[in-house]
Amino acid sequence: MAAALVFYTNPRTRGRIVRWMLEEVGQPYRTEVLDFGPAMKTPAYRAINPMGKVPALKHGDMVVTETAAICAYLADAFPQAGLAPPPTDPLRGAYYRWLFFAAGPLEQAAVNDMLHVTVPPEHKGMVGYGSLRRVLAVLEQAVTGQDFLVGGRFSAADVYAGSHIMWGLKTGSLPPRPDFVRYAAGLAARPAARRAAALDDASFQTVG
Repeated sequence: MAAALVFYTNPRTRGRIVRWMLEEVGQPYRTEVLDFGPAMKTPAYRAINPMGKVPALKHGDMVVTETAAICAYLADAFPQAGLAPPPTDPLRGAYYRWLFFAAGPLEQAAVNDMLHVTVPPEHKGMVGYGSLRRVLAVLEQAVTGQDFLVGGRFSAADVYAGSHIMWGLKTGSLPPRPDFVRYAAGLAARPAARRAAALDDASFQTVG
């Protein structure tokens, strides 16, 4: 019997990214929706994620936290879904690049901009992204004329980076540049993305 997948989430969090990834993987999983506050701080849940945050994933005895790590883990745990280039494929490097570009420079730059964090010019070398302008230029170049980030094929990198672009367009934290809008629209139309959004939206009324 295959090891059970248990998904800990809240629909108001980055758990929405993992939900989409799980739907793309196509394996059965159980969802544990946690309210904010005490429910995420119990000893039982802190044994899963000591940070007391979601999302988290339990696969048999394996526990994985951090959204990008969960996406990468699922792609490798279920290679039949075709969500990552094989380890020996030359495209594996580009796959890692865009997955973690989104987890590092893109998220850091966008969040700091939303919080009006200003990095003094003399300290820009200390932050991994340099500037939001630079990050957006690199990201725009990556999606210009492309449906997917790696080798013309959908992957976990698109789930993760695409989720950040879609969220940024929705909240206004990213500018609606034509290639961002086109790329995001194509991803949002995927059946797995639609299923994931419907499942998360349906659970809004049951959580805090």
